[in-house]
Amino acid sequence: MSKVAFQGVKGAFSEDAAASFFPGVDTMPCPDFESVFRAVERGDAEHGIVPVENSIEGSVTAVNDLLLENDLVIVGEVLVPVVHCLISHPGSDIGDIVRVYSHPQALGQCRSFLARYPGWEKVPAFDTAGSVRLIKERGIKDEAAIASRRAAEAYGMKVLREGIQGSDENYTRFFALRRSSHLLDRGDKTSLAFATRNVPGALYEAMGAFAGRGINMTKVESRPRKGRAWEYVFFVDIDGHVNDPKVADALTDLVRRAVFVKVLGSYPRAMPLVP
Repeated sequence: MSKVAFQGVKGAFSEDAAASFFPGVDTMPCPDFESVFRAVERGDAEHGIVPVENSIEGSVTAVNDLLLENDLVIVGEVLVPVVHCLISHPGSDIGDIVRVYSHPQALGQCRSFLARYPGWEKVPAFDTAGSVRLIKERGIKDEAAIASRRAAEAYGMKVLREGIQGSDENYTRFFALRRSSHLLDRGDKTSLAFATRNVPGALYEAMGAFAGRGINMTKVESRPRKGRAWEYVFFVDIDGHVNDPKVADALTDLVRRAVFVKVLGSYPRAMPLVP
């Protein structure tokens, strides 16, 4: 059976994304994002799932860098609602808790809930599901973790409270990746990266390749260009597939205006999953 590589441990939000995009496929936990890319490149996994941005915290810059440095192709996206749970041991109650572990972003996203319990010690951990595994291994009944319901089920732990995040509009967008020399021949969304010359109006002219053809840019952000101090790479999402005539014309025009252009993938647009 084919495998899907993801960053984290069993029960991670990335595993939720993998299970929703590739139902029934075996998942392969990896210690970091680079290991996900390596697993797919070596053929240890057919696909990889990586988070690219969160609706509250913003982009995952390490993943953007890896997309630029590697030749994996984006073949899909999935939007996973982030529903945080307070998790502890079977038999524990919320009144028993004195210490809470989780990833710093999860602790921040649950700030309002945690403020109701000022006596609790908040301990940053490497990731959300990993914090559940940690308290499971420690076996101390007054400790809790913040993670997904999947993580609680994976380690046989108890959900004390569900939906403790401060915003219900909390989604993480994931890319599905594969090793391929060809883009998908279907889809209505394209991701790409490009760099411009460091002259006045260069970015304006580059964006004009899309605006002049009525192509909507749904996302644009910049990242420092490695090895080129004070130069930047622009990561862009646009409506349309690279094979659409006006998108193809725009990309041809962009190549003339930019220093380099890399199409990361064309793929079907995702709709948010129901929590």
